[in-house]
Amino acid sequence: MKCNLVKAIGVVAFLFIFQLGVAQTPGSYHQLSAEEFAGMPELSNGDIVAYTNCYIDFNYRAKSEKGVYRLTCDIKLVFNNDKSWINKKRVTSREMMNDILDHEQGHYMIAYMEQQELIRTVSKTRFDANYQYEANNLFDRVHEKYKQLSLDYDDDTAHMLNHQQQHSWDAWFKKRLEYMPQPELARN
Repeated sequence: MKCNLVKAIGVVAFLFIFQLGVAQTPGSYHQLSAEEFAGMPELSNGDIVAYTNCYIDFNYRAKSEKGVYRLTCDIKLVFNNDKSWINKKRVTSREMMNDILDHEQGHYMIAYMEQQELIRTVSKTRFDANYQYEANNLFDRVHEKYKQLSLDYDDDTAHMLNHQQQHSWDAWFKKRLEYMPQPELARN
């Protein structure tokens, strides 16, 4: 049996500008560029400068061996270019664009961390005959953890405006990426 579960990560990065004017293809981790944000900016809320949309595409097949099920998985992180956007009319300098991309990269990193944890966790888990419920529950549990992390990231950085906190998160992301365990293959 083959199942497909797609969850939107809902990485919403609302970036607020102070009055002074003072973020692909499925696969491995990569550095985002302004050109990848191909969606149309949502102009109805003038404070929003950027929106990042990623989702996890989670496909699996189950195979029973003596009452225990193993899932063969394909877990992809997809950066949705057409739903991700930067309101370039609100960007007043190259430095500001770099700050926006740096913040959006953090949201992408959170989505990447979610994907990697799912790959590691599913590859180590043995399921019973109720594997569909168990797989969905596992996915939802991991997803909620990273959804909260994304909210905490925005709160701590004030949507990138708190530069000291942004730098702290950037350093944490860099360490996480550097020391991230190599996942077992997504296809067991």
